[in-house]
Amino acid sequence: MAGMVQEEGSSSVTSSPLQFFSWMSLSPGLGSPYPWLRELKSEERGLCLIQLLVACANHVAAGNIENANIGLEHISHLASPDGDTMQRIAAYFTEALADRMLKGWPGLHKALNSTKISSVTDEILVQKLFFELCPFLKLAYVITNQAIVEAMEGEKMVHIIDLNSSEPAQWINLLQTLSARPEGPPHLRITGIHEQREVLEQMALRLTDEAEKLDIPFQFNPIVSKLENLDLERLRVKTGEALAVNSVLQLHTLLASDDEMLRKNSPSGSKAQNSNPLQRVLQMNNHRTLGEWLEKDPVHVLSPSPDSTSTLSPLSLSASPKMGSFLNALWSLSPKLMVVTEQESNHNGPTLMERVMEALNFYAAMFDCLESTVLSRALIDRQKVEKMLFGEEIKNIIACEGIERKERHEKLEKWILRLELAGFGRVPLSYNGMLQATRLLQSYGYDGYKIKEENGCLVICWQERPLFSVSAWRFRR
Repeated sequence: MAGMVQEEGSSSVTSSPLQFFSWMSLSPGLGSPYPWLRELKSEERGLCLIQLLVACANHVAAGNIENANIGLEHISHLASPDGDTMQRIAAYFTEALADRMLKGWPGLHKALNSTKISSVTDEILVQKLFFELCPFLKLAYVITNQAIVEAMEGEKMVHIIDLNSSEPAQWINLLQTLSARPEGPPHLRITGIHEQREVLEQMALRLTDEAEKLDIPFQFNPIVSKLENLDLERLRVKTGEALAVNSVLQLHTLLASDDEMLRKNSPSGSKAQNSNPLQRVLQMNNHRTLGEWLEKDPVHVLSPSPDSTSTLSPLSLSASPKMGSFLNALWSLSPKLMVVTEQESNHNGPTLMERVMEALNFYAAMFDCLESTVLSRALIDRQKVEKMLFGEEIKNIIACEGIERKERHEKLEKWILRLELAGFGRVPLSYNGMLQATRLLQSYGYDGYKIKEENGCLVICWQERPLFSVSAWRFRR
């Protein structure tokens, strides 16, 4: 090794950059990376960043702060929030890892974050930008509305409970569809739940105005509350109403309350998962581009090994009293329909490395599809979504634990089992819903997105990678 360090300035190094980098990235005390790293091609630099991120995350998970700090320094020379896709992803993952490390010194962490201002206006803005720039929410709304229209055929009084009432576009579309119903529109009541009063006030204004234009009898019932603190008595479900429940990217937040009881069984295979990721990275084909590698070999590094995930069983899910009681309460309202949209990824693993691997896989696809969709003129908007939405989600998944970790995304198979245990019966989403969603993609010119049917549910994909799922349910005795 000493000989290799002495030849640092020499141009006669015979080993390839990637081979030499793999040794350097694991060696503490080397200081800044070699200058040639900055001259790597985009694909090679991306692979180097993945190697470093995995190694650094392993150090953080093991509590090896010194080596983690060295890893962060190395990554800082390659990552950039203004660079290519992998550089931007690395920038937000290193920020999350650093934030987790800083939490080991609570006073320091609090001091560095004491003047940060959380703006409700900014949160609303970035959600709006995500809705406009990516098709995922548009697709979820179209599929949900079609399911509601079909379920409520012939009903004269319809009540919709919206568990996160912040985007009026979904319900404006529904109002327009109901106004064209052959038997005439029903009396529609929407109960909107959100923790910010001003968001609900804006929803009420927009929807009431649209209903008046369409001459539809309409009522908006606002409830200012966090989902975990919701008093279902305030929903005021009336006899004779046909009830629908709409949940878009909300149910997973309730799992934070059940943190200490989730995933108690940590299989022995998890040890191998924590020790092998870097080795698996180093064995990959260096001649393949980053994009090809992410697409064709997702099992190598950017997803945990099969034996590292918890076994699906009713017993493992029954240890979620908050989620269970909430779903049971919804079931007791006898909804004719409940539509659930969730992220199709497992970011609720018991170990840091599981979550890092899953998050790398998921957000690599999210950053990639956002970049392909957004035109250069919307570059600033893309950066806002990446920093204020994706970046904050990544930080929550990696840096937070316990009740603070809200972004506990789980896959469709988990939600199917959980909802069936709560007494709900699955409602297959119709071909018409999938057809409308496909037409929406075509009308906006969204290339690379796909919609797949899976067990009567619909999964929204970027290329072949599932990113969001939409499932429909009903009250079952």
